[in-house]
Amino acid sequence: MKLSENRGSSFGRPESYRWVIVIAGILGLFACLGIGRFALGMLLPAMGESLQLTYTQMGVIGTLNFCGYLGAVLLCGRLTRCFGARTLISAALLLVGASMILIGLAEHFFLITILYFFTGVGSALSNVPIMALIAAWFEPAVRGRASGMVVIGNGLGIIMAGWLVPIFNASDHGWRLSWLFLGGTVIGAAGVCWLLIRNRPAVDSLGRVVAKKQQAWQLSSSNASQRVFAHCALIYFLFGFTYVIYVTFFVTSLVQERFLSESAAGYLWSWVGLLSLGSGPIFGYLSDRFSRKGALTAVFCIQAVAYASATAWLPEMFLYLSIFCFGIVAWSIPTVMAALIGDLAGPERTTAIFGFVTFIFGIGQISGPYGAGLLAELSGGFSASFLGAAALALAAAALSARLPGSFRR
Repeated sequence: MKLSENRGSSFGRPESYRWVIVIAGILGLFACLGIGRFALGMLLPAMGESLQLTYTQMGVIGTLNFCGYLGAVLLCGRLTRCFGARTLISAALLLVGASMILIGLAEHFFLITILYFFTGVGSALSNVPIMALIAAWFEPAVRGRASGMVVIGNGLGIIMAGWLVPIFNASDHGWRLSWLFLGGTVIGAAGVCWLLIRNRPAVDSLGRVVAKKQQAWQLSSSNASQRVFAHCALIYFLFGFTYVIYVTFFVTSLVQERFLSESAAGYLWSWVGLLSLGSGPIFGYLSDRFSRKGALTAVFCIQAVAYASATAWLPEMFLYLSIFCFGIVAWSIPTVMAALIGDLAGPERTTAIFGFVTFIFGIGQISGPYGAGLLAELSGGFSASFLGAAALALAAAALSARLPGSFRR
């Protein structure tokens, strides 16, 4: 591993440079998830109409993306050890951007699904190392807050898609222009991440402090069983299954069930992104201040309200309640889960363990879009899917409340 990739002194002492890592992480998640995944909900209505896609086919596009994500997460630990986080994250973002540009040029449903599969691969190979990198740069006492700041990138991507996609869609082949522009943006982000990211703190005062605090925690948690990791994985599975139904089909339900224009739906979706900017930092702080399991339980309860309120037969005021509830907690679960795994596993094992937990999470993501699309096809709308997501979110809240002990330090 080259010294130049590890040194934190290029922009100052590591105590300062770790916040540059956070900025790079924000940009990386903005690109790989905020654009690479969450823009799909804005792109589906126009793309589906142009290509005459059914609800089930729309679900298949999302499902193939998550298949790519699922297949890649188990490789993150090994690839990070081989190439380093900096190289892996930058290369993965290039894959995301290039595949999105090619989708904008594609003509057939089958080719689009294959390309979006590779978008999912790139998203996993950038997202997991970014979140694991925080464990190497931050001690447990502030890890939740740092992870929470990084996931701000997700909300920024939603805001960008919510405002720009309707503008592009006003022109001929607007959905294609959206894919091309967003893909180019991701490629630009890959270059900036390559310039900013360092793999770990330099061996100085910060490195010693983090290592000392982490070693003490690892010694106190050395008997943590695989059952605890399995418990975490099940909770993350339910999150993946439920939230993906909402982010994939919420805008489509606004357009096709509530008969909103694409610009109006995009405006509302951009509010989800705006509200979500505080979700990671706020609940990351709460998990640092109180407990990881308490934060997870609260978030799942709020998400259950969001999903149930999205059903089309409820009055309009519930639509705004849904947007508010989902927005304020949108990215808090990945924040808290990354901090929790970092607490339990330590910096050296976090990428591998978080990769395993994310693999189980990915199974939920694969099941969600296809199942919700098929159920919408059978029932004639997405209300049943949203209600099912609400019930599973409550189950996840109950499981979170049963996490053993408090893992904050």
